Amino acid sequence: MRSTFPLALTFLTVLPWRGLGQVGPQDLARSLFWFPWVGLILGLGFWAGLGGLRIIFPPAAAAALLLALTVLATRGLHLDGLADTVDGLGGGKTPQERLAIMKDSRLGAFGGVSLFLALLLKFAFFLAWAEKGIGPGLILFPILSRWGMVFLAYLSPYARPEGGLGQAMTAGVSGNVLLGATLSALALALLTTGAPGMILLVAAAAAVWLLSLYFQKKLGGVSGDVLGAANEILEILVLGGLLLLPPGPTLSCLQFF
Repeated sequence: MRSTFPLALTFLTVLPWRGLGQVGPQDLARSLFWFPWVGLILGLGFWAGLGGLRIIFPPAAAAALLLALTVLATRGLHLDGLADTVDGLGGGKTPQERLAIMKDSRLGAFGGVSLFLALLLKFAFFLAWAEKGIGPGLILFPILSRWGMVFLAYLSPYARPEGGLGQAMTAGVSGNVLLGATLSALALALLTTGAPGMILLVAAAAAVWLLSLYFQKKLGGVSGDVLGAANEILEILVLGGLLLLPPGPTLSCLQFF
């Protein structure tokens, strides 16, 4: 069985992988195992990026450039899902109406406001990190948010009866894939932040469970857009939580900034 890591990497980031070949729905479902590890790659890039930027630029400029880097590194994929999801939730009265609005490529008022608030909150949290000094906690937020997508896909049915990209993730993700992704997220959380990482993993799991209940009530399940929206919500929650919790013991090699 071939590794699905390249598929997870190219799906979640702009990083290329030559010779990926033809993939099917089962490959996409199995690739969810690697989502926390792709989050680790992103987190290391963001952590090192802010560490270098704050040497050159004032904190506000460094935070703004890091924010731009997070958008470019992921093609704005999850932000697009957030905007579509909030447009649907705000503009529709029934699950069918909400799902129809979410398929519209045009940006509505609700989606625009959600994008503004999400980017504003991320900038504020990045600015706080730039001012207080870079710790390994900055690596954690994309790890837990990508793991949260796996958990949400496992918990929730697919919302669209006609099918879609997200259906392969919700229908195909197995308990073994979730277990592997969870153990990976657990190990990476302990390695990067220690006890605070464990607390935030539990908090993220609780948030995902509540989101699953909410989206099943409002939409009948989840879609690819909803998974992207969940990623953005979890990133913000973890970034905020990292600033509130005291730092835990981590590897010294992650504390040089």
